Amino acid sequence: MHNRVTLKSIQAFEAAARLSSFALAAEELFVTPSAISHQIKLLEEQLSIRLFHRLHRTVLLTDSGRQYAEEITSAFARIDAATREIGRVAKSDILTIHCTPSFATQWLMPRIARFSAAHTDIDVRLNASSEAADLISEAVDIDIRYGPRKLQPAGTLVLELPPETIVPLCAPALMSGDYPLVSVADLQHHPLIHSEGCLVGWRDWMRLHRKTRVDIGRGPRFDRSFMALSAAVDGLGVCLESLLLAQRELETGRLVAPFGVEGLSVNGYTLNLLKSRADLPKLRSFQDWLFAELER
Repeated sequence: MHNRVTLKSIQAFEAAARLSSFALAAEELFVTPSAISHQIKLLEEQLSIRLFHRLHRTVLLTDSGRQYAEEITSAFARIDAATREIGRVAKSDILTIHCTPSFATQWLMPRIARFSAAHTDIDVRLNASSEAADLISEAVDIDIRYGPRKLQPAGTLVLELPPETIVPLCAPALMSGDYPLVSVADLQHHPLIHSEGCLVGWRDWMRLHRKTRVDIGRGPRFDRSFMALSAAVDGLGVCLESLLLAQRELETGRLVAPFGVEGLSVNGYTLNLLKSRADLPKLRSFQDWLFAELER
């Protein structure tokens, strides 16, 4: 085959094979029977094989024609299915975000509806895990990571999110009772909840209060911030966590900051994406929205 076959000749062949008639194929495609005959003859010449037996007023597929027709019919069926499917999709883009579990649960999910409302042409797919996503080999547009900075593959754009403040947090019930939390020294009467994934630990925070002696080695431990926050809400003790992640709990009164909201500041989160895709509208829209939300 020296020349590429045309879609017009393929359409003519598929219709004629399916309807077993050049005339009916012509009627379906709004052309003349001679046009159908011409296109099929052209296709046979390009393929160097006969596709139809022409018997008086009828046409029958050759064995090769039947095989070819089965493949062509399947291909047209896939095209038809894909066309119907994309017609059912209301959004023109899907934004795939990979994120750490705690940031996804505590901060992003409660706000993602606002992004969707502002960008009705974008659907969001959110994946959460502690492992970094491979932006090159995985179908991920944006990766929100937490922790120490690591060398990224060439071509990766890394944007630091604003710093977060880490302070002690507890359920309101711990502010009263036999040992109310009035001063840092009162921590000795309450379990300390350890968030092992947090960049700031109790030892770091207690350096701000060197004159106070508190046993920081005790208390339950969790490897996810959202679990440490949940434990604090349930009254298991005092956690040392991010005001950013605890915003909902603080606003609803399920948690309080017994010693105020001044604490240790840390740049823990980064937004990672490929430089080659940075100007895609869906990525630019999310980036602008994310930083605007974080500044609110």
